[in-house]
Amino acid sequence: MAKRRKRPFGRLWRALVLAVLAWAAVTVASVVAMRWIDPPATAFMLRDRAIALITAEKGYQFRHEWRDWDQISRYAALAVVAAEDQRFLQHNGFDFKQIDKALADRERGRRVRGASTISQQVAKNLFLWPGQSWFRKGLEAGITVLIELAWPKQRILEVHLNVAEFGRGTWGIQAASRRYFRKDAARLTRAEAALLAAVLPSPRRFRADAPSAYVRKRQAWIERQMVALGGKSYLAAID
Repeated sequence: MAKRRKRPFGRLWRALVLAVLAWAAVTVASVVAMRWIDPPATAFMLRDRAIALITAEKGYQFRHEWRDWDQISRYAALAVVAAEDQRFLQHNGFDFKQIDKALADRERGRRVRGASTISQQVAKNLFLWPGQSWFRKGLEAGITVLIELAWPKQRILEVHLNVAEFGRGTWGIQAASRRYFRKDAARLTRAEAALLAAVLPSPRRFRADAPSAYVRKRQAWIERQMVALGGKSYLAAID
């Protein structure tokens, strides 16, 4: 009798292990393929569209147009690095200095700043879901390692610029540029690129088409950081 009772649990366990292995294999294959193949959508995009459909959200419009690296203003690439991950070219997916600062701020009771790198954000946006659980963070870390091993830095930044959310239903630098400035991403100026980067921490709360005083202040700070990094010459190593 005991053996018969254990069989269903054994089957369930094997099925779970096989499912995890299958997911891992698909994820690894997808990451490797995306070094050359542009992702048509991301987990965050699909979730966004599904919620809008289920709730019948009025006025919702999905905007996304892929643009290759050479079709994107270098100011846009520089702006997101200056705003989100200034050690992007130096780290291997994780900025431990920023992580240490975030932990120290938490211990002192200060507002904790995000320590996610651009590579981590790409991993999350492509394959995962919003949230702060340790399980999700663990998956994010594993996918980040895969991305850093399989892709050059230029590809990571190119994908990030194409999948980041810049406003409700607006995904990628081209869609944002067309929506807010009526121009292609290749023609963005330094100020325009900095304004778009300024809303990235919270694109549902901050608006590029009606920037608050805080967003304008952040835009100016990003522009100063772009200069401090060396301007567009900062990207020479991956251009």
